[in-house]
Amino acid sequence: MSEQYRKKKTPLLSGNIRLDGVKLFVDNYELDINRGTSSLMAASVQVSRLFNTPPPIALVIGDNGNGDGSRELYSHLINNDDSLNAKVITFHYIQPEVNFHNKVLKVLKSLNPAPKLIADAGYMYVAKMSGHAADYDLFTPDAGEIAFLADPQAPHPFYTRGFLLQDDMDIPQKVKQAYDYANTSRFMIVKGRTDFIVRGGKIVETIDEPDVEYMEPIGGTGDTITGLVSALIYSGMDIAKASVAACRINRLAGELTNPTPATQVHEIIASIPQAIRKILNPAG
Repeated sequence: MSEQYRKKKTPLLSGNIRLDGVKLFVDNYELDINRGTSSLMAASVQVSRLFNTPPPIALVIGDNGNGDGSRELYSHLINNDDSLNAKVITFHYIQPEVNFHNKVLKVLKSLNPAPKLIADAGYMYVAKMSGHAADYDLFTPDAGEIAFLADPQAPHPFYTRGFLLQDDMDIPQKVKQAYDYANTSRFMIVKGRTDFIVRGGKIVETIDEPDVEYMEPIGGTGDTITGLVSALIYSGMDIAKASVAACRINRLAGELTNPTPATQVHEIIASIPQAIRKILNPAG
């Protein structure tokens, strides 16, 4: 669930996500696949196809930066709890509004069975700001965002004290601080040149191969990890295993694409099925 930033505001859309070549659709409305949220959704579709699970459902809306779209989406969720009746729910780029977040979370807590909750980007920020981060199952921060989660005072990653680049910080120490302050979820994927898989404050695995030189600066490649892990968890995989698999699939998809500085994320998304077959062999 997320918002897309476009010159023409995208209306509130709800429906199955459909991937047709390099075109992505929700409710027959085409979205730009090379934007972060769309990249997340496209990656999740690639998993659902290979695992023969139902196509993921998206709830998206445009927001031109004033928050109107985000507030409309929050209100829709609060007043239509059937939109939250899912096995796995992933929240993405939504403007952080603590009051609205808390109302949505109250609805989520009333559901039986409770869905697995995943947050990235703006929704991860508001989950931390609300003091309810521990109610989530998985966060997927990058290096700057783990510094934000580790900082009890920072209201946004922009204001984080310390370093923003993974190579300049002690990731295990930041992970420990995030859990010490109860500012994060049960599991985490800390995305970067090295990916850290965290369970309950303990780093259980690191993934740094293949190291694809031109992949990291391509916009959306962190979002594809979030889409992959969401769909893998939905397929029945436990969170830790799904987190490791998502990072490995994402890296291998990058390597298979053989990217250059001009590569766009849709080219890497197209390599995801091949990467999944190599790593997970879903049909085997």
